[in-house]
Amino acid sequence: MTEDIIKSALAKVKYPGFSRDIVAFGLIKEISINGADVEVTIGVQTKDPQVPEAIFKDCQEELNKIEGIGTTRVNVDVKNPDAQQSGDDQPNTKGKTSIPGVKNIIAIASGKGGVGKSTVSSNLAIALSKTGAKVGLCDCDLYGPSTAQMFGTKQQPYANERDEIIPIEAHGIKLMSMGFLLDDNSPVIVRGPLATRYTQQFLRQVEWGELDYLILDLPPGTGDIQLTIVQTVALSGAVIVTTPQEVALIDARKAVSMFAKVNVDILGVVENMAWFECEHGTKYHIFGDGGGVREAERLKVPLLGQIPIDVTTRQCSDDGTPVATLPETESTISAAFKDTAEKVMARVHR
Repeated sequence: MTEDIIKSALAKVKYPGFSRDIVAFGLIKEISINGADVEVTIGVQTKDPQVPEAIFKDCQEELNKIEGIGTTRVNVDVKNPDAQQSGDDQPNTKGKTSIPGVKNIIAIASGKGGVGKSTVSSNLAIALSKTGAKVGLCDCDLYGPSTAQMFGTKQQPYANERDEIIPIEAHGIKLMSMGFLLDDNSPVIVRGPLATRYTQQFLRQVEWGELDYLILDLPPGTGDIQLTIVQTVALSGAVIVTTPQEVALIDARKAVSMFAKVNVDILGVVENMAWFECEHGTKYHIFGDGGGVREAERLKVPLLGQIPIDVTTRQCSDDGTPVATLPETESTISAAFKDTAEKVMARVHR
């Protein structure tokens, strides 16, 4: 019986909710072998009691499959983490640090595509900057980057003498996106490990400077890029974007569940495309009525905003001038984003 045999068996135990195993996450603290008898100690930081239970059960099951093994004992050392602190015992905080000069990092996430997450990210960044804050926006969607279009710039970034990428600036926001590195017709065809590397570069090798807020526009879903981000940077929290319809809410819950498993605070829910209002003032709830409101209540988090679907919002995005740049007195959508930004700031600094 050897340590390598034990680790090989434990490598088949996935951390609940993730595709990576507990060995890769560095959760194995000690392996003691006495003849054929084995004792394993695992360290986990989580607020979810089902996580250590599942790990304990799966570890026992895999160890008992080892040919010739004697008595097995699995000790799970559970610690209750603070959402804002980091440590070496949980998957989201292994090597997790802040980005130099950046005070608050906010992830904008959704469980599925097509809910307007990039529109919310762009306009939230603008609305935050209108309060006097210094803001950056990192487009983490490598396969469908849209920041270059939404901010109306096709500049290509340069590097400084330290080989750091100098972000593009538009409308007072520091920007980084794969869209600045490729032309419009070039697809991004990369596998998970390379996508992870690009994400790390966007976060770590960009000269963000002094920022009050860095907005991370995440790709839809709960894949490698999202996992890389929650593992490597200390997030101030996550904003969940959804439309009111149940199809979107089902996937939004998956995003919420992912952040909960890795102890990232949910700042609240933004219900996008909440309704369409015609020139006569009649509201049409195209995607359903109040789904985001009910979901926020279910999650016991604030509803940060309800953003109507609007022709001007689409035109502004296509023209490279986010609707939040308009005066609030001229645009109800701009006013809605201002209100949302104020609520986000209040949640971050509570």
